[in-house]
Amino acid sequence: MANKSVFASIKGRLLPATETLNKHAAPAYAHSDAHALAQVAMTGTFGAMVYTDPMEELEYVLTLAESVDPTFLTKTAIYTRQKGHMKDMPALLLAVLARLDPILFTTAFGRVVDNGKMLRTFVQIMRSGQTGRKSLGSAPKRMVANWLNEASDWAILNANIGNDPSLADVIKMVHPKPANAAREALFAWIIGKPCDVELLPLNVQEYLRFKETGKGPLPVVPFQMLTQLELTPKHWAKIAKNASWQMTRMNLNTFLRHGVLDMANMRKHVAATLRDPARIKKARVFPYQLMTAYQALSADMPAEIREALHDAMELAVQNVPTFKGSVVVCPDVSGSMHWPATGYRPGATTMTRYVDVAGLVAAAVLRKNPRARVLPFEVKVRETVLEPKDTILTNAQRLADLGGGGTNCSAPLEWLVAKGLSPDLVVFVSDNESWADTLTGRGTAMMKQWNVLKQRNPKAKLVCIDIAPYGTTQAKEQKDVLNIGGFSDTVFDQIAAFAADRLGPSHWVGEIENVEL
Repeated sequence: MANKSVFASIKGRLLPATETLNKHAAPAYAHSDAHALAQVAMTGTFGAMVYTDPMEELEYVLTLAESVDPTFLTKTAIYTRQKGHMKDMPALLLAVLARLDPILFTTAFGRVVDNGKMLRTFVQIMRSGQTGRKSLGSAPKRMVANWLNEASDWAILNANIGNDPSLADVIKMVHPKPANAAREALFAWIIGKPCDVELLPLNVQEYLRFKETGKGPLPVVPFQMLTQLELTPKHWAKIAKNASWQMTRMNLNTFLRHGVLDMANMRKHVAATLRDPARIKKARVFPYQLMTAYQALSADMPAEIREALHDAMELAVQNVPTFKGSVVVCPDVSGSMHWPATGYRPGATTMTRYVDVAGLVAAAVLRKNPRARVLPFEVKVRETVLEPKDTILTNAQRLADLGGGGTNCSAPLEWLVAKGLSPDLVVFVSDNESWADTLTGRGTAMMKQWNVLKQRNPKAKLVCIDIAPYGTTQAKEQKDVLNIGGFSDTVFDQIAAFAADRLGPSHWVGEIENVEL
């Protein structure tokens, strides 16, 4: 007779078997190549991370890009730029596509290279040789030249900011054929050749006069062109008054240093710019960018500006949905989550950590779902009380301050099971590097606890937001489990669609596949 202890009836669903190991050599689930590419493309930044270095990440991305169908690669490049607002990753995927499928590359180029900085990033990646060639090739050269000829004068001036390569380098590489004498003069001026100054854009002519004499009105050009000139506080005030929303956010400390915020009318103007709903929407504001701006503020920053950033954050996450039923959000506050969100970069390391992003997501959900329960966790759940009416930035900081310890992704689910709770929606925000809850045998501890919870509430759904480019998960993708990568507010749209049964069986990958070419 069969061994009853082995072949006894199983209560609940059989745990899906793990397929791989995470960076801690603990059992984990592997994504499909398509899902893994999407996840790393939405979270990877080529900075030094806790568990991987930039070259390892690059090799991982290139391997995945070669593994998927070129059409999916194309759609991922477009999605990560337009929805994830990523920079280096979509340019890298576009460079790979240039070698694999020139026709799809041409289709995607204009939707990925949407400004001059992206153009220079793409050229830099192509010339590096990391994607298989050091020359641009005919199709990339043609598309870059077309961009240079079709871009507005203002876009060209913005593209002229920065080096490695400079816009002059790019022009010399592709030799664009200007459609008119004015554009020919502008290209000549950029690469340092003689030109007819009267054919240059009017604002460039005004800039050259101001640069030479220091007199007259401040020219309306990208402000980086002015920063090396002798400017008065009034000049800086003019710069601030003409600044875009993103430029204002990024230069608050600069404006403070140059006396702009000592002027009451300018403090009022800058604060009004930061909290302007229309400008926030137009700027495609990344909520974590606001958090970074707030964290970087000088101690001397006026209170009006700090308050305006709080208001801007509330507006930036206003598309966070209200979910039906009971909701639990589980931000990971373990030690590995205290790494910079974009990795360590020489001279450019962000102050915002993964734990800050996790706290931000939890606080944003709590704002729109005031009865939601927040369960921060490391090895165990760190019980805390948050006030739903406090600002998002305040609650996010409270959660981040809890950080430290190992990672146990099953802890919040185990806590819910022990309390007899069975919420309708559970949202995790983690790097998924769980190791403190390793099981022997089949499956992960997180899936074991999820199965128990599902027995109590068969309609419950689990969303795992992965904010690090490591490529594994503790929860197997299935009908009631969504794995999604990234830290843009796009994730809120996907959570809402999943909770309301509006996502197809392919979930997040299916959304990327729906991108029209």
